[in-house]
Amino acid sequence: MKFIVSSSVLLRNLSALSGVISSSNTLPILDDFLFELKEDLLFVTASDLETTMTVSMPLTKAEEPGSVTIPAKILLDTLKTFSDIPVVFDINPESLLVEISAGEGKYKMSGHSSDEFPQSPALDGTSTLTVTAGVLVDAINKTIFATGSDELRPVMSGVYCELSPDHLTFVATDAHKLVRYRRKDARSEQVTAIILPKKPLNQLKGILANKELEVKIEYNPTNALFIFEDFRLICRLIDGKYPNYEAVIPTSNPNVLTVDRNQLLNSIKRVALFANQSTHQVRFRLSGKELLLSAEDIDFSNEARERLTCSYEGEDMEIGFNSRFLQDMITNIDTEQVKFEMSAPNRAGLIMPIDNENQDEDILMLVMPVMLN
Repeated sequence: MKFIVSSSVLLRNLSALSGVISSSNTLPILDDFLFELKEDLLFVTASDLETTMTVSMPLTKAEEPGSVTIPAKILLDTLKTFSDIPVVFDINPESLLVEISAGEGKYKMSGHSSDEFPQSPALDGTSTLTVTAGVLVDAINKTIFATGSDELRPVMSGVYCELSPDHLTFVATDAHKLVRYRRKDARSEQVTAIILPKKPLNQLKGILANKELEVKIEYNPTNALFIFEDFRLICRLIDGKYPNYEAVIPTSNPNVLTVDRNQLLNSIKRVALFANQSTHQVRFRLSGKELLLSAEDIDFSNEARERLTCSYEGEDMEIGFNSRFLQDMITNIDTEQVKFEMSAPNRAGLIMPIDNENQDEDILMLVMPVMLN
């Protein structure tokens, strides 16, 4: 098995795959990349059993098809040191010794048998939809921060995707905050719902740079497959019933605050530095055209207050929020102004963009209050 490939092409593709490899694999073979040579194409695969990703790349020259697994870390670290030069791989099919020649250098390492590498699951009875990379990346960016990490509630550690002929809806929640992101310009012929795990979504987000690129998604009740350019990513779906998120979104919210997004975000960042470091509580005091932000940490005698001009309709009220949740949410809104809708200091508040330029995008964020001490 012998082939010649550009070092920069190989490094770029292996770096894209490397995020799949787990730092604590149960099987040593999962620390390797699987290399498969078929005619003049090289297929490289990485897997952690839950997520498997394959990339194909053209070769300058190829001889004797075959397959081998090569330790990922040493190969990546070696490739990072090369300029853009042709690299020759020569693998002995008997001993599985991998010889790499690049420029004036020669490097040898032990490969392993590809028979031990887990097979990609075969997908039967799949449904298919196609979305643009831009829609998918926006959906991931604007929901993934709100997912939970509670191992006892695995369904909440992923992003819930509702597919319908009218729109696609992506939901994430950890029971303290919730995001519902809806796209009217992306549709599915089937009406169904799946829960996508966090890791493959982060992997997709890192690779999908071209916003216009079409991503084909095939899914069945157990797995989802994403196909784009030379990549194929298959992941196991999270099994379970997602909580009824619509039921927790309050419908009657008479107190409405409208404020400049950047000003509010920067004020929260500053005031939060003085907040209690376990609750991260920031207090909103609303009256008339004024928002008073304050935080304190009694243990260290720290205190901060800031006054912001705003538009507020409703009864005067005081409500506390976790500043970290607010920062995450407001950062992921793109409009100049944001709107808070609230009913009472002990009820969830809604955060929404105002005058969103993208008419196909509908985003709603919910944050639970922190009890004022």
